[in-house]
Amino acid sequence: MTANKEIKTIGVLTSGGDAPGMNAAIRAVVRRGLSRGINMKGILKGYSGLINEEIIDMTAVDVSDTIQRGGTVLYTARCAEMRTEEGQKRAAEVCRKHGIDGLVVIGGDGSFAGAQKLANLGINAVGVPGTIDLDIACTEYTIGFDTAVNTAMEAIDKVRDTSTSHERVSIIEVMGRNAGYLALWCGIANGAEDILLPEKYDYDEQRIINNIIDNRKKGKKHHIIINAEGIGHSQAMAKRIEAATGIETRATILGHMQRGGTPTCKDRVYASIMGAKAVDILLEGKTKRVICYRDGEYIDMDINEALAMKKSISEYQYEVSYSLSHNYSKNNQ
Repeated sequence: MTANKEIKTIGVLTSGGDAPGMNAAIRAVVRRGLSRGINMKGILKGYSGLINEEIIDMTAVDVSDTIQRGGTVLYTARCAEMRTEEGQKRAAEVCRKHGIDGLVVIGGDGSFAGAQKLANLGINAVGVPGTIDLDIACTEYTIGFDTAVNTAMEAIDKVRDTSTSHERVSIIEVMGRNAGYLALWCGIANGAEDILLPEKYDYDEQRIINNIIDNRKKGKKHHIIINAEGIGHSQAMAKRIEAATGIETRATILGHMQRGGTPTCKDRVYASIMGAKAVDILLEGKTKRVICYRDGEYIDMDINEALAMKKSISEYQYEVSYSLSHNYSKNNQ
């Protein structure tokens, strides 16, 4: 879709859950825009800040020494008002009042839905995928996932050490909302004995119990279960497993530590390129687009098409994770 008019001022906001690498994207948007002679505005606290006119001018100095920082220097918030027609019209009015011709929205599907509504109201908008959940179907990469999965992986390694010392079962719950990508990657990377994904788990707890007992008979000193946030209830699960097996079982919920921390090189570089690409396509006259990483390329896609897409767990990756997590003897291979 073609933008409504020549772009002179671009605003940037981060919306929804924060993700490591968002600052790299903000920095890239600001500096790419400035390099093209565009006035740059930072919108604080996501759509909530837009509706409340929490808008600041952004210079190259404002984004200095931010690329290595986790979180978002523009802050973020959920905004129920943006889901209403009245809120959407108010946000569009604020953009026009402050001369914001183009808007870069860094966030997940909910953030993109807001950008879609603003584009429908005449505000040129482009979405950049920023979420640790990796649950945006149009793109193979989302800002923050790489850092979050490495943070979780390192934490699980540490839990494994103490789990082995005490010969325990450890249930480790990772984030991801209703998506199992963090859990799947951690399960493979950490060599977990069981991986519970919202997309695949059949709630057959007896199968897990049997697996624990079988592994203990084979001499296994620990048993790691990676549990996705979309399944949850790790503490209750631990109590049931301990009662059924007689083996001490502990639950660890990693929580929001996965959202923070210094972004990895991948998250810094990919976020920087995506941020610059968002500015470039706005200046090419495009609107209502989403920046995606697919087949090794950074592309843009229609936001309606992007939001309509559904993402599923790779059957092959899941099958591999299962085959690698179960101990096979020569008799049952």
